[in-house]
Amino acid sequence: MSAASDLRFRRVLLKLSGEALLGDREFGIDHGILNQYAREIKSVIEAGAEVALVIGGGNIFRGVSPQGAKMSSRAHADYMGMLATMINAMALQDALEAVGLDTRLVSAIDMNEIAEPFIRRRAIRHLEKGRVVIFGSGTGHPYFSTDTAAALRAAEIDAQVILKGTRVDGVFTADPEKDENAQRFGAVHGGEVIQRDLKVMDLTAVTLAKEGGLPIFVFNMNTTGNLLRVLRGEDVGTLVHWDGDAEPVALADVR
Repeated sequence: MSAASDLRFRRVLLKLSGEALLGDREFGIDHGILNQYAREIKSVIEAGAEVALVIGGGNIFRGVSPQGAKMSSRAHADYMGMLATMINAMALQDALEAVGLDTRLVSAIDMNEIAEPFIRRRAIRHLEKGRVVIFGSGTGHPYFSTDTAAALRAAEIDAQVILKGTRVDGVFTADPEKDENAQRFGAVHGGEVIQRDLKVMDLTAVTLAKEGGLPIFVFNMNTTGNLLRVLRGEDVGTLVHWDGDAEPVALADVR
């Protein structure tokens, strides 16, 4: 029996926020966090998973940040944000290769000296060969978030799930960092996510996931071992699914 047969999901798209790389810093990259993520990703590659990544740039610059809002052109600010994602992607690539993983950095904007262009079949072939594929520059277009880029790339590479790595343990009835009585959903229909505005991903990303029938798994990336637990189907995080019709969440689904 292969290691991959133990996994609930084999080909995955992991979405990380740029802010997650801050750690305790106010700006830039905490290399301790970066190295922790690299080890987590290595553990699932060794278990037989195929992993693609999308990372944001909010630790450096986002078009919708207060700094971006001060600029005269939202499009110009968003392009700056795309460049920020490439800085994070290159840092993540270096950390992954430092733990012995083979990687490919792919950019939605031509940057031939540092990344290859996105070609769907080539990206899939990289995954089949066990390489970690890092998608940078978002969708390559302004007005679209890296959440949307994650949903788009996940659909294009035939991923089985979008994994949203966050600093909280899943999707909650309220903000768990502000409300100690907030309860975690074990599973929730995507229609409920939209109706209740549960802030899993932005609406464009969730709509893309809905159209492709792609589940979204939200979990705490900062807890050691959680990434592998999610892929093995353990009771970690929250599964956003599209099975059946959207109905109010049952109490059994809230933990």
